[in-house]
Amino acid sequence: MHQFISRFKAHIDLLRPPLAAMDLAMPAAAALLAVWTVEAALPPILPFIIAAIAAYCAITSSYVYNDCCDIDVDKIGMPNRPLPSAQLSKKDAQLWSLFLFLVAAGVSLYLNPESFIVLAIATFFITIYSTWAKRNTPFSWVFVGLSFGLVPLGVWLAFEPAGILKSGAGLHPSSIILAAMIGITDWGFTNCDASRDVAGDKEKGIPTTPATYGIPATARMVTGFWVIGVILSIALGLSSNLGWLYMSVAAISGAWLLLQNLDFVRHPTAKRGELLFYQSANYRAVLFAAIIADTLLQAGLSIGAGP
Repeated sequence: MHQFISRFKAHIDLLRPPLAAMDLAMPAAAALLAVWTVEAALPPILPFIIAAIAAYCAITSSYVYNDCCDIDVDKIGMPNRPLPSAQLSKKDAQLWSLFLFLVAAGVSLYLNPESFIVLAIATFFITIYSTWAKRNTPFSWVFVGLSFGLVPLGVWLAFEPAGILKSGAGLHPSSIILAAMIGITDWGFTNCDASRDVAGDKEKGIPTTPATYGIPATARMVTGFWVIGVILSIALGLSSNLGWLYMSVAAISGAWLLLQNLDFVRHPTAKRGELLFYQSANYRAVLFAAIIADTLLQAGLSIGAGP
């Protein structure tokens, strides 16, 4: 029984629980926003739930697969992770990653084949990152941003088909803004993550941007990405007709995050990069929660107003 519990905890640890709030709130926000922006309504509850879970499975599948590719590096920087500490075998993790992907694939095919196509493209990009780009180019983060930027787009298509495979009005501009916001800020997010792993990357000869150009240059680049991301968060609110609640949260939390980025520029260390990594995840969770709250608030007010 003890071994079963230990293996179960190790499987959960591979999903990176500290990021769960962000990874669950993002697809939930995208689903609500897609239907509310286009139809001024809320999505059906069952498709909403399974879409959020499937997107979470897609995201975490990439985490697990990346850990399978980084066992040697994690032995240096994060030796207590499930794979470098031998709590699970590499085969166990690969099967876990495959299971998560199959859940995401099955749900996306059920909701809208367009979503499955987006999932396949996103998986292709993140696989290139994990298996080749990370160990061969300092700009491997480009593939991560492309992959994660497609996640909210795939969720959006599950509820508002683009008209390629199903009849529809086409993609709303907000879906593109949302995808761009996630993709570009993920470039900053990923480079913060790489900053905390710089010692292991240098030892293993992995040419991440912090290992190649230094953390100070990386900090300035990360700040630039987040400046664009905060601007896009405001543009998203305007294009989606989100209300005062979202716009206030976007402005205040965005200003706070940019101050954290400036502190990273002033103190460009691996430890500060790690802190900003988690601060960025919390910022995203708050922003997505604000989308959810604002949408539900507007829907409630609309229902209360009646015909």
